[in-house]
Amino acid sequence: MLFNSIDFLLFFPLVTAVCFLLPHRARWVWLLIVSYYFYMCWNARYALLIALSTLITYISGLLLLRAEALPDPVRRTRRKKLWVFLSFASNLSILFCFKYFDFFLDSLSALLALGGISLRPPGSDIVLPVGISFYTFQALSYTVDVYRGEVEPERNIFRYALFVSFFPQLVAGPIERSKNLLGQLYERHTFDPDRVRAGLLLMLWGMFEKIVVADRLAMLVDHVYANYDQLPGSAAVLATVFFAFQIYSDFAGYSHIAIGAAQVLGFTLMENFRQPYLARSTAEFWRRWHISLSTWFRDYLYIPLGGSRRGSARRSLNTMITFLASGLWHGADWSFVIWGGLNGAYQVAGEVLRPARERACQALRIRRDRLFWRAVQVLIVFCLVDFAWLFFRAPSFSAALGILAHTVEDFRLAALPGQLFALGLDRANFLAALAALALLFLADLLQARYGSLRPWIARQVLPVRWAVYLTGALTVLIFGIYGPTYDVRAFTYFQF
Repeated sequence: MLFNSIDFLLFFPLVTAVCFLLPHRARWVWLLIVSYYFYMCWNARYALLIALSTLITYISGLLLLRAEALPDPVRRTRRKKLWVFLSFASNLSILFCFKYFDFFLDSLSALLALGGISLRPPGSDIVLPVGISFYTFQALSYTVDVYRGEVEPERNIFRYALFVSFFPQLVAGPIERSKNLLGQLYERHTFDPDRVRAGLLLMLWGMFEKIVVADRLAMLVDHVYANYDQLPGSAAVLATVFFAFQIYSDFAGYSHIAIGAAQVLGFTLMENFRQPYLARSTAEFWRRWHISLSTWFRDYLYIPLGGSRRGSARRSLNTMITFLASGLWHGADWSFVIWGGLNGAYQVAGEVLRPARERACQALRIRRDRLFWRAVQVLIVFCLVDFAWLFFRAPSFSAALGILAHTVEDFRLAALPGQLFALGLDRANFLAALAALALLFLADLLQARYGSLRPWIARQVLPVRWAVYLTGALTVLIFGIYGPTYDVRAFTYFQF
């Protein structure tokens, strides 16, 4: 059930109405039932995987509690580490079987072929369960938080099951922490019109990002990437720039709908995006992009590896390991590994070159707080990030190399204007895409300067508020990409 579908537009109001009609003690039961129903709309059998991951991490939490009571500190530490290891090994084994098994066999086959050994692994018809990477990481974070003593183990398995399966953020995040979401399941949530209005407005903005911006840009991006060898290389550059905003609008749109839906129901989810394309360094970009995943890798991989505490060489190694793991988390293909490696290399290079940059700025008397230099930094970071996006978007690593080679060999910038409206978008849709991007960029600028715009809208007089609501709704209805010639497009991050 996609957020941008008629099914969800019928499902969510019903869920909300019943939720607030039920007594407080029964609401979490209702949310657990509808969360599993929501997931089973894709594939009912794979709900068993969520239940299994839930059971493993729930039992791990109780075993960690029992181990904490052991009088011998050495034995206590060993036992706790054992339960954490088994929790990770079990969950990651499930993830490996469904997401990485074919990738591993194909890579092994290619490696053996270099030595003249032929291995033809049988094909697999396993369908990747929607959102498996997201709910697996959310469940694992609970195990670590219990191990560290940051949260108490949840004794009610069904409440814990709701934490793992809460439907607004189940299939594409934000990847919540137990210390934020689990405690909210015990709070009494009353119907608050202001909170509901704010949540619905955020959902409307998310729909605009997804249906008006992302799906429109996807038409050009998909066309160019499928036919790049028949187009000038400059078209691939344009498509890659558009893809940067497509994936941002797609994923941020999902996150905003998820956060808004949870807010309507009375829950507060963590922020997942904070104007990432206004970042002035790649490190800042990753503090603004997919925040729930970036902080997950920081807290549960980078810092346990030693973080930046063991010298610059070890810090660089830890950074590369973290970003390579992040790339592999996104997809079972070498193109994702390269994408992660590039972003890690940007981080390492930024740290290594920082003293030289500062000396150069002092020598040239460059004031980096000036608007011009801030804009230059933003542009440089965008170009670096966008180059890495090419490997993310390409169907394979070899295809990415083919696109790069074709772009260099046959750039033909002068040929692009004549084909501009034949790249998947006609003139009207191309201009609509540019207008939507301008609005998106303006909204990011305003939020970077003043914070969330929703409180400002809420303070306006009734006619102004309703003008904003109706204009937003009509924009989505009129300019959204749907209808008999279009399919409802799944959110990009569903594949992960």
